[in-house]
Amino acid sequence: MDSVSEPPLLLKPLLRGWSHVVALGVLLVLGSLLIGRAADTARGPGLMVIYVLGTAAMFGVSAAYHRLRWSPRARVLMSKFDHCTIFLAIAGAYTPVAVVGLSGNYQLVVLCISWGGAVVGISLQWLPFHLPRWLFAAVYVLVGWSAMFAFTQLYNGLGPLGFSLILGGGVAYTIGALVYALKRPDPWPQVFGYHEVFHVFTIIGAGLHFAAIYGVVLSKL
Repeated sequence: MDSVSEPPLLLKPLLRGWSHVVALGVLLVLGSLLIGRAADTARGPGLMVIYVLGTAAMFGVSAAYHRLRWSPRARVLMSKFDHCTIFLAIAGAYTPVAVVGLSGNYQLVVLCISWGGAVVGISLQWLPFHLPRWLFAAVYVLVGWSAMFAFTQLYNGLGPLGFSLILGGGVAYTIGALVYALKRPDPWPQVFGYHEVFHVFTIIGAGLHFAAIYGVVLSKL
């Protein structure tokens, strides 16, 4: 998750991308367990595959983008893919949450907003000009909070624990977006800079959402 104007990999902070390499490995193991546990339900496997693939795409593309060497042209493309997968992760996580935690019109509207917002966010990455950092962060946050208009219904559907975990994940993602937009804090620029802080908050957000889906959503399928 980076801007295309950043310097070559060797000039980046030493730990750039490593947190998402580790997060991808952990997710693939835990995600496999999650899908396996959902296998006994009719709709569970499909919902969990959508969720795991979306989050794995976010961590996997980010890890590849930040750790591998790319030509200037490929680097621009990978930056776009990197940003696109964030929206896939958000919509993928909201899918099982909305299907289990909501019903009727609320369920339909949240699914339409989250996936529609993902389409908008992804489309913006392919405009023929570079998006301002703050605009990307703003769209990221808006899509990430798209289910909060069904605040009461989501609380009733998931219960206090599930709702709190989803809410906490949203807060973590939002803090990460602010760090990305402001480039602050930037604690150790040559080793662990603001972008690494941003990555840590995406891991915290994804971890809280995984806990909600594994611990609460799965039991309600």
